[in-house]
Amino acid sequence: MVGEENRRSKAGQEMEKLIEVMARLREPGGCPWDQEQDHNSLAGYLLQEAYEVLEAIEEGSPEELCEELGDLLLQVVFHARVAEERGGFDFADICRGIREKLIRRHPHVFGAGKAGDSDEVIKNWEAIKKREKKGRPSLLSGVSRRQPALIEAEELQSRARTAGFDWPDINGALEKVSEELEELKEAIDRENGPTEEELGDLLFAVVNVGRFLDLEGELALRKSSQKFRRRFAFIETQLKKRGKDPGDSNLEEMDKIWEESKEEQGE
Repeated sequence: MVGEENRRSKAGQEMEKLIEVMARLREPGGCPWDQEQDHNSLAGYLLQEAYEVLEAIEEGSPEELCEELGDLLLQVVFHARVAEERGGFDFADICRGIREKLIRRHPHVFGAGKAGDSDEVIKNWEAIKKREKKGRPSLLSGVSRRQPALIEAEELQSRARTAGFDWPDINGALEKVSEELEELKEAIDRENGPTEEELGDLLFAVVNVGRFLDLEGELALRKSSQKFRRRFAFIETQLKKRGKDPGDSNLEEMDKIWEESKEEQGE
């Protein structure tokens, strides 16, 4: 326990130092750029840092992840300082709020509640959240419209599931994908072609399948995009060795190299 207490003390001291540095940057005589920022101007940086954390996780580098988490924490401290200067909340309020929420929503740990497995934990969490948010016009009201669309779709489906609006098993979800794919094919044959809504319906159905498999659509697509980057870079490298670039090649040649990249990269 002594080691645990020392760790917590050290973390608290470092947090205080970080808060002091941010205060100094915002005070008169500090940094002009930092002084000009507000919640709106910082919003883009918050999103950027969150994605860089995800990238560090995918790359599997502890050092990189530590640095990127620090950059993300800085954004929280920055927003807290801006709010404090305006007479609103401060960093302590943020910590207190999330700590109290964790305790409330884990009655099986901090109270007399019980939860035998992860599914029951999630069910209890949503039930408690529903009581806390009583008065909202819809079960879906708390799902942010500003997050990536794949994540939004997954959250909407998960919320609907808590109300019993869900397929009984993955077969229904798979059939829905086939149905939406057929509708898209039919739309392609129309004079005006398919709409964004029809493509969106197919993507929404695919996200639903991923949810049944406990796979996150956003992360799955990111991994596929990274794989595409690697394979296309392989194509460019091989073409360069032949004194070409993709614009000088054709689909047949590039597709052959693409297949070679699968063996080369073991994917």
